[in-house]
Amino acid sequence: TPANANIKAILERKKGERIAALRDEMQKTMMDNCGVFRDEKSLHRCLEDIRALQKRYRHIVVDDKGHTFNTNLEEALELGNMLTYAEIVAASALHRTESRGAHFRTDYPKRDDKNWLKHILARKEGDDVVFRYRDVTITNYPPKERTY
Repeated sequence: TPANANIKAILERKKGERIAALRDEMQKTMMDNCGVFRDEKSLHRCLEDIRALQKRYRHIVVDDKGHTFNTNLEEALELGNMLTYAEIVAASALHRTESRGAHFRTDYPKRDDKNWLKHILARKEGDDVVFRYRDVTITNYPPKERTY
């Protein structure tokens, strides 16, 4: 399987990128470019950074080459998954051109129920992030803009 091949490659690699360094860079770009306050430019930067980190991830190395209770390998696999999720989060934030809840686009400061009162379902298909939508069911509390 592809998962087994990935594990085998990581365990057999003798030199390459360190997990902690890539994780720190991922955290930094997500905080700096995809935090609560974001705009198109910062989100594009975040996606560029994440995709560059994904390429570097293909060359990660672990010191522990064991097959039992290998937390070093576990961290490596978790980082790969986190990079995938980071890309989906950043791509989704870029895709949604409005502000709502904890998502605030400084370039789109208003909420846009006409175009965005829907759930976004995002997934990776090959190298792309693909979006589908699901209708929102409104029950007892119709949506309204927050005012403080």
